[in-house]
Order: sequence, then structure tokens, then C-alpha cells
Amino acid sequence: MAQSVSQYIWQRLHEWGVRRIFGYPGDGINGLVGALDQMQDQFEFVQARHEEMAAFMASAHAKFTGELGVCLATSGPGAAHLVTGLYDARMDHMPVLAIVGQQARTAVGSHYQQELDLQSLLKDVAGEFAGYAATASQVRHLVDRAVRIAIGRRRVTALIVPNDLQEEAMENPARAHGSVFSGVGYTRPRVVAEPADLKRAADVLNAGKKVAILVGAGAIGAEDAVISLADKLGAGAAKALLGKQALPDDLDWVTGSIGLLGTEPSDKMMKACDTFLMLGSGFPYSEFLPEEGQARGVQIDIDPGMLSIRYPMEVPLEGDVGATIEALLPLIEPKTDSAWRKKIAGWKAEWMDTLRARAKVKANPVNPQRIFTELSSRLPERAIITSDSGSAANWYARDLMIRRDMMCSLSGGLASMGAGTPYAIAAKFAFPDRPVIACVGDGAMQMNNMAELITVAKYWERWNNPTFIVCVLNNEDLNQVTWEQRVMEGNPKSEMTQKLPDVPYHRFAQMIGLDGIFVDDPERLGSAWDSALAARKPVVLEVKSDPEVPPLPPHITLKQAKSFMFAVAKGDPAEGSMIKGSLKQMAADLIGSK
Repeated sequence: MAQSVSQYIWQRLHEWGVRRIFGYPGDGINGLVGALDQMQDQFEFVQARHEEMAAFMASAHAKFTGELGVCLATSGPGAAHLVTGLYDARMDHMPVLAIVGQQARTAVGSHYQQELDLQSLLKDVAGEFAGYAATASQVRHLVDRAVRIAIGRRRVTALIVPNDLQEEAMENPARAHGSVFSGVGYTRPRVVAEPADLKRAADVLNAGKKVAILVGAGAIGAEDAVISLADKLGAGAAKALLGKQALPDDLDWVTGSIGLLGTEPSDKMMKACDTFLMLGSGFPYSEFLPEEGQARGVQIDIDPGMLSIRYPMEVPLEGDVGATIEALLPLIEPKTDSAWRKKIAGWKAEWMDTLRARAKVKANPVNPQRIFTELSSRLPERAIITSDSGSAANWYARDLMIRRDMMCSLSGGLASMGAGTPYAIAAKFAFPDRPVIACVGDGAMQMNNMAELITVAKYWERWNNPTFIVCVLNNEDLNQVTWEQRVMEGNPKSEMTQKLPDVPYHRFAQMIGLDGIFVDDPERLGSAWDSALAARKPVVLEVKSDPEVPPLPPHITLKQAKSFMFAVAKGDPAEGSMIKGSLKQMAADLIGSK
């Protein structure tokens, strides 16, 4: 029999190196699913519980492996469900290809069942390329273009395949005017600025006496080069959330995260530096960077659209972080004065004392910071950690100390709820021999992560290493938004919108064949983590955490203090515990600083 269009699509993707597909079936992609089933020896299909989760998994696959992430969904609602996860990939510059079905070509434009204008729907999120297959002879160049643009430009692309075309016999393009003959293959270039621009950058950095570096996801894989440059410059380095794994936290000049979820030493370093070097980061909050005019700036980024948009850089360099640093290093004069680094190390030492003091503060019943400090010292070698958005991200950002050869990520630019568990699932499929831990709030669990535990139950026995933990912070509150209402808007907690039902997440895990552990005593946290890490099957570790432990920013502005007092004055339903929790944390800061 002649090869079908669907069979050809999968064969072509295999030639491009694709081996894993995340998705959910539906009648709009029956041809594609049938052809994929015939090629089980060449592909692994991961059936998510929802198309949005499949797109998150594809995004995470790209983040953790550097490969193209591929997700598959049916027409109409299936394609629409993908969009949030695809925006996660787009916002974080990840190469992802979405393959979606469409109604038969003869029905398009007739207001047919499940017929959406998919090119319009995907126009923004897959704006670089959203190809619609109208004839079999088109398919070759549509697949090639979608893949090459996705991996070459680090963008989301889409391929729309009508269901009647999926079953047709594949045709090669005719040797005629209007036909296109494409090929497989892409080699990423080594992008480095011109020597004269490298010299300008080196002059700025050599003139600096107090150099501060901000490291983002673009520096992942260039760890040794970044360390060499920082050592020569006598610099300190803060990390954007997506760059958390780019530098190990056991270096005394690495100050940790920056921004609202950041650390005090990162904040102090940015306020005191005279030279600012930004490496592969699109960190959005300019108020946490040096004040304009305070520091001379150099930036390295592979995307020219990200240059000099957060801080007015004197020398913005387009290029790969690692390759550019290697070219820059011979031009850098080693700093002989260690005073700046010693000051940064002192700030960090004080901050570590503060973190430990904050985590020890008694709470009702469990201080969420302690969940993460107890885990931090127990993190296995080569662990992969994911976090959901919300208050869990605060403690993930500050309290988890990442070592060499660990990996970690979360939804960065989009900051979407619901990504923590699907990210962890994608990580485990990519690296089945590595321990994987997801840190998730109860809001995200109720939104969609509980369903993805079923995905874990379906597949976990395939994994070489069974260590897979979902840690749930059960505080019965949409906690991040609650504190934002209080501190940013001056409004009390709204019980109507913020209160969540109490769900026994650990028991749900047990019901579907996983292990479940429940902790409501802080003294049991350490042993609970030990049990979860030693378990021979995936575990849901549910911790009853206190919602009134404030995620304090690295510095409290007058506006934030006023808003907090307004929230109290308006009658917050948790007024007493909220004030007590805040005072305890501020007292811990004083204890830590001593």
C-alpha cells in the first residue's frame, strides 16, 4: 500500500530526530494516531490527561533536553486546549511543534462541528510558522519548515492537518513551477560578536571595580565559562528564576535569585555595583536591577530583541553566552582587589543565617520554608526539581540550594499555574534514571495537577529510577494572590475568591496505586522526605502548611508597608495570624543577621 500522509509526517519527524510525542487522541487526528500506533518501535507516545498538560510537557522536554518538544491534539477543543502550554514555550523561547487536526477540507468555512479557525487561533503563539496542509505534496516542506524554524529560532510552530488529508496517499512534489523541494537537517551556528565589540565590552568590564552578573536560562550549559569570567572579574552573580541551575549555590559569590522572589544579597549587590553584566536573561522587573546611570552595562543574548530592554546597556552583544564568554576571556584583566567579593560573601553568609532562622519559626502547623530547607540538604545527586507558580515558587527560589549537575525549571515568562507536575513528568521521561521532585501548591493541584498523577500511575513502572515526588503545600488558600492583594493592593484576603477546599492529596495518590505521605508536624518533615526519597514508587508528600507565613520581598517598600496596614485596617479575616506571622519572620531576620 502507498504511504499515507500521516505515515509520512511521522517518518519525516523521525528523520528530524523526534522520538517522543506528548498528546491526547481525538477523531480529528485519527489518521495521525493510527499511523503513530504503527510506528511504536520508533516513537514513545505520552498520553496526558489534558492537551494543555501535553503542551506543558513538550515545553519542559525542550527545556530539559534542548531538543524539539512535540505535542499532538485533535481539532477544535483539543487544539484550543494546547494554547496555554504553547504560550509557556513561546514566552521562555523554547522550540515546540504543535500538530493539530482540522475538519475535512470540504467542510472548512461551513461552521462545521469542532471547526475553529486554527490559523487565526495559533497566529500569535505560533506566529513564526503555522502551516495548513491543503494537499499531500505540500506536507514535506511544511514539516521541514515547521521543525527548522522551531529549533533554529527557538520558537513555537504549528502544523494543521485536515482529517481527510491524513488518510490520503502521500505524494512528492511535482517537478514543476510552484513546487517546493525541502530537506532535513539543521546545524546551530556559533554566534559571537565582532572583535571590536568584544573589545568594547572588555573595556567596560575591566574598568569596573564592583561587577554584578545576572545569569539567566541562556547561560545553562555555559557554567564553567561563566565561573571563569566571574573569577577573573572578581564579580558576584545573581540568578533569574529560569537560570537557577546555571550556577551552583555553594559558591560564596553566587547570591541566589533576584526580584520579588529573590534574596537580600542579590538586592544589595545590584544596588551597590558599578558594572552590570547580563547573561542570557529576560528578567522582567527592572526595579530590581541597578538604577539607570548607576552602572555601566554589558549584555550577551542570542536574541537581539532581548538586548537592552531591561537596562540601557552600553555594550549589547548578540551571541551565544558560552561562545561569547570564551572569546571575551582573553581580553579580561584579572582583578587583584578581593574586597567586593568579600563583601558579597558576607552578605550571603548573613542571608543563609536568615533563611535558617526564618525556616525555624513556629507556624500553624508547618512553616512552608522548612519544607524546602529540609529538602535542600537531602537533594540527591543529579536531581531534577520543578516548581509550580504561586507561593511554592518563593521557597523554591530562595530555600533550595542547587548543586552541580542538578536541573530545575518552572513556567517563567508566562508564570502559569499548573505546570509543576507535567514539567516533572516530562523530565522523568527524558531522564528516567534521575530523581525528580515537583513542588506544587494546592491551587495548582486542584486546577489540573491531580489528574496528571494518573499519568504518573500509568507510566511510572517504565522508569529505571522510581524516585518521583510531588510535594503538595496544602494551605487551603490561593496564597500568592492573597499576599499580593494585601501587599500590593492594600486589600484584605477575600474568602470568596481565595479559600480552597481541603483535599486529601496523599490519599488520592494511594487510591491510584502511588504512595502517599501526610505531614502536619514540622518535626516529622525530615523523616518524611527521607521516606519519600527512599520509596520504590512515586510519592505524593502532602504537607499542611501555614498560609500566614509571608513571602517577604528582599526589601519592603513604603508603598508595600502602607498597603499591608490598609489590609489590616480593612479587616483581614486572618488578621491576627497574618500580623503574628509577619512579625515572627521579621524577628527571624534580626536573629539571622546576628
